[in-house]
Amino acid sequence: MIDLAGKDLVMRKLAGMGFALLMTLAAPSQVAAQSFEEAVMSSSAQEETEQEAPQALDGPGQEGDDFYCRERRLGQWFYCERPKAAEPKAPAPSAPQQSATERLAAITKQLDELKARAVLEPTEANIIAYVRFQREQLDRASLFSDTWQRALWQNPDIDYTLQRPVSTVGKRAWTDNRKADRAQVLAQLSQRYGMFYFFAQSCGACDVFGPILRSVADSNGMAVMAVSMDGGPSKDFPNYVVDSGQRARMGVPGNATPALVLFDTRTKRTVPIGFGIMTADEIMDRIFALTATKPGSDY
Repeated sequence: MIDLAGKDLVMRKLAGMGFALLMTLAAPSQVAAQSFEEAVMSSSAQEETEQEAPQALDGPGQEGDDFYCRERRLGQWFYCERPKAAEPKAPAPSAPQQSATERLAAITKQLDELKARAVLEPTEANIIAYVRFQREQLDRASLFSDTWQRALWQNPDIDYTLQRPVSTVGKRAWTDNRKADRAQVLAQLSQRYGMFYFFAQSCGACDVFGPILRSVADSNGMAVMAVSMDGGPSKDFPNYVVDSGQRARMGVPGNATPALVLFDTRTKRTVPIGFGIMTADEIMDRIFALTATKPGSDY
């Protein structure tokens, strides 16, 4: 039979064992409660983190990757955030383009420099450099000349030779047509114009020019009034008059002889033809140009 002291000791041991067992049974509930509380706090913290943290970039393998891109917040050096694109650099300012005039001047300057160097330092290298560069410019000039000629062939509006031919056959045809037009004008010229011939007995050129003018006047039926500047006669124009201010009133400049002037009977205007010795063709050409053509029409 167990005594009371032993019985009390046994009861104390059983009570200690029961309290330990009770704590053991209660532990899972406490752990669960603690886990629930931690889960609630973690969820709240996660929501706050999602509101504060920037959204991860969408892309293959990145959409919805909360663990790496949101919870861990790895930053822009991870794949979640693209680094900011570098600002485009402003293009470097290009050198100002030379004009055609400046380029041509530079070529001329270089050619002169190479020539001077070859003359002052006539080494084989210097001479070869000058000859090669000169040949390049000759080729460029030949290309320009050939292109110029082709352009004239294909664009008659800029071909000057259609107005004034340069070929032998073309020049002959142009001259023949010109003479026919001139003869027609001179044949009718006497109806409106007359000529004043200023001469001097002491003028040797007048002795040469007088017979030429007489021939032109007779062949075209034009009247000529001879005016002596020094009072002397003219063998080609015996019906002369002495100058008494006619030349000054007509506005003929200077006192040079021989001098030939057209007088328009309609407008009372004088038209100087020329001074000094002129051939018959020169006289007729000048009269035709001054009375029947406009300035610039022959060129």
